[in-house]
Amino acid sequence: MSDALTTPTGLESQYATQLATDLERNATDQERIGTEVQSLQEQLRALQHDRELLLKMQQLLANGPAGAVRQAGASRTARVPAPRESAPRTKRTVRKKAAAAVKAKPQPKPKSAEGPTLIELVRGHLGQQAEPRSAAEVTTALTQGHPERTIKTTVVRTTLEKLVAKGQAQRTRQKNSVFYSTPDATEQAERSGEGAAATEKPESKD
Repeated sequence: MSDALTTPTGLESQYATQLATDLERNATDQERIGTEVQSLQEQLRALQHDRELLLKMQQLLANGPAGAVRQAGASRTARVPAPRESAPRTKRTVRKKAAAAVKAKPQPKPKSAEGPTLIELVRGHLGQQAEPRSAAEVTTALTQGHPERTIKTTVVRTTLEKLVAKGQAQRTRQKNSVFYSTPDATEQAERSGEGAAATEKPESKD
């Protein structure tokens, strides 16, 4: 009877497996949401920067006529060219400042100039592999192939989970590790395993 109490039941094993799966899913969701929050914060900073530039341009345009009047009064006092000659120059100066402010505004780079997106790189790398790969292995391979880009394992893992959700990748578990592959690579690995098992099967003796 003591052996029955100390030996873990099948139900307890199922609960332990489910808890481990839920904990890993929770960690993955946290990483994904953290990445999205970071992206939203960068977008907010860019919008705030654009607003400051627009306010400066608006202020320049609003002060243009007043600046022209002051310039005209100074011109009459110093007996320099007539006000009607100085006014156009002031307007041209305002237009030049406004144009310079527009040029100073950071323009978004075309998507084609940035190269392929991370999800395209991850999907392409998985398609070239005959066996499943972990998120760390995918990150290492992409970092070596694209040293000019900063690629983090957490972001790669989130990207892999997105591919799984879209049905463009498959997730497999081996002990305590998670591996990812394309559907074709998974089927090929299973066929290879079945063929190896058939080859190693001992021949029956007569």
